[in-house]
Amino acid sequence: MNKLNNKKVLLIICGGIAAYKSLELIRILRKNNNKIKTVLTKSGKEFVTPLSITSLSNEKVYTDIFDYKNESEIDHISLSRWADVILIAPATANTISKISNGLADDLASTLVLASNKKIFIAPAMNVRMWEHKTNKENIKRLNEFGYRFIGPEIGDMACGEYGEGKMSEPEKIFDSLDKYFKNIGDNKRKKVLVTAGPTRENIDPVRFISNYSSGKQGYEIARAFSENGFETTLITGPTNLKIPENVRCIEVISGDQMLNETIKNLPVDIAIFTAAVSDFKIKSYSDNKIKKTENLELSLEKNIDILSYVSKHNSLRPKIVIGFSAETNDLEINSLKKLNSKNCDWIIANDVSKKDIGFNADDNEVSIFYKNKSSEKISKTNKSLIANEIVKRVTQEFN
Repeated sequence: MNKLNNKKVLLIICGGIAAYKSLELIRILRKNNNKIKTVLTKSGKEFVTPLSITSLSNEKVYTDIFDYKNESEIDHISLSRWADVILIAPATANTISKISNGLADDLASTLVLASNKKIFIAPAMNVRMWEHKTNKENIKRLNEFGYRFIGPEIGDMACGEYGEGKMSEPEKIFDSLDKYFKNIGDNKRKKVLVTAGPTRENIDPVRFISNYSSGKQGYEIARAFSENGFETTLITGPTNLKIPENVRCIEVISGDQMLNETIKNLPVDIAIFTAAVSDFKIKSYSDNKIKKTENLELSLEKNIDILSYVSKHNSLRPKIVIGFSAETNDLEINSLKKLNSKNCDWIIANDVSKKDIGFNADDNEVSIFYKNKSSEKISKTNKSLIANEIVKRVTQEFN
């Protein structure tokens, strides 16, 4: 059964010969009992008419950012809040460039910038435009922002050339949106626990042991799971990061606190341990500030390994347990050793000796080591994209 039914779809039609496909797309969406409102750009009017769109959608077509006939509402806000999902089809190179650079000079681009909904983009352009470095940079940026692309396809073009850049067929676009809503529906029944950030192990009231973890990757993973419909709990050590929307967040300081909160929030279906928990804690905490001396000896003891503890307890163990491994050398050897010794399903490893990835950086590069299949590498990219790729693989594992 289609999940893309009784949904509110805001369709933005840009200028391009592929705009005629949008009429068929409207028909398919309506056939499946969806409501469609349409924004037609100035150049889009050169290819399809408001009358033809209205005839198929049974709704008004929006074209101007300021509409004196509808002055009681601000269209770019009201439309973006009305929709369950926003679809730009066809999306031209010009529109992709606008939204990737935050421009807002017409209704379509202003609406996208003001949106709080998931946005899908179905590009359509000449093969040379599609392959241009500037266009590729714009697409990369939009991917990092969380936009989703449908297509383009390889094929014959209206200009007579052949290659990648052809807009996906309406049926494929419909299927992509349908799959998105199906995953959201399926994932709502699943619980995810993510740990993130560093821990602090207090020495005295003014000093502590910690590490360089910023929590960025863990926060992005929690965001990505939540956006895909999972009921998500984030247990975080001290960071300066904004809590992702619709994520239940529990703040802790020490490794013991993180362990206790983790146990309290089990059972879950999936647990991802990205937190850099201190391996050691102070054996004897000093209630008073330790005065400066020539030599200070600290007595340490091991923290409980949270990943190993959860992964080895049958009564607590989630269906999928994923650990993170921050390495400076012998990444594969150390990661495979952890995969086996900690009894987890995946180890996601990165080389933190590289200054432009890992701790405190916005980018990351990871290798995923699986228990039952060959490892794979996700090349250097934004941490938000790494998170999206991890969620995609977890979803595939369940389905």
